[in-house]
Amino acid sequence: MRRRRLRSGRGVEQLRLPRHLFLGITALNPWHRSGGRGRTARGVGWSGLMGRIRTVGLVVKRDRPRAARLAHRMIGWLRRRGIKALLDADAGLRGAPALDKDRLAREADLVVVLGGDGTLLSIARRTGARVPILGVNLGELGFLTEVVEAEAMPMLARVVAGRFDLDRRLTLAATLERAGERLGAFRALNDVVVTNGAHARIIEFSVSVDGLPLTTYRADGIIVATPTGSTAYSLSAGGPIVEPTAEVLLLCPISPHTLTNRPVALRPGALVCITIARREHDAMLTIDGQEARRLAGGDVVSVRRGRSPVSLVRSPDRTYYDVLRSKLGWGGR
Repeated sequence: MRRRRLRSGRGVEQLRLPRHLFLGITALNPWHRSGGRGRTARGVGWSGLMGRIRTVGLVVKRDRPRAARLAHRMIGWLRRRGIKALLDADAGLRGAPALDKDRLAREADLVVVLGGDGTLLSIARRTGARVPILGVNLGELGFLTEVVEAEAMPMLARVVAGRFDLDRRLTLAATLERAGERLGAFRALNDVVVTNGAHARIIEFSVSVDGLPLTTYRADGIIVATPTGSTAYSLSAGGPIVEPTAEVLLLCPISPHTLTNRPVALRPGALVCITIARREHDAMLTIDGQEARRLAGGDVVSVRRGRSPVSLVRSPDRTYYDVLRSKLGWGGR
């Protein structure tokens, strides 16, 4: 018999429960029931079962007055409820402790992004699955930041109360090796891209999947994308749109010289290795369009599913297909 504390919207009630019964109650949480997606069990919020939100990190797009005003409003709201607020030091704002993104991601129970999809990507690579990210778009509706400014404060209140939906988004883990030496390891939410460098010309590289040769490409480059990244660079290169919680990896060549080189969908556990031809000396590795490394001939970029997904808070007011219609200008109801 173990003593467990169950939280609800009415406070904390202390009960003595057998371990198997406590685990049965925990299983009601959609995080366990549906892999991190779904509405929380009625009467017991996500925060009650996974740990109360005590610290909120605010990642704010720099030089955006609207974002700064909303951030200060959120800081005041959080403080009145005894919740600690942290600011991303890159925002250059005052009013709460300012930390670099790596430390903020470690210390926050919830991350709120005020900006756009690019701002969210900058913090998403640093968070683990246990830290939900609430994205608020202060411009046009985003694929990742799908909560608009007018919904920001009500949505923050819902999240703090534990009443929200989560998507667990597949990530990528990439490594760069040169002559058998590892030069770097990277994490991506959208995509890992190998392209030509400053010169407008095709490059040559070979690709294997799970150690088996796929083909040798002569192209402007290649994209390994997650379902989340299917509406980013991969879409521009002719790749398919994939529902963001699907379990698949996308391999999409960029302007291939051979017209039969088409996008390929791979199982999520596949290991993709991209080997740059030895005569190439002007290639570039890019992570989520934000981190870049220059590649040399013979370099090997290995990409596989990341160990930890990213948890995104979903808006209760629109579906993914609503966002698609809005962003892509599709007609119909």
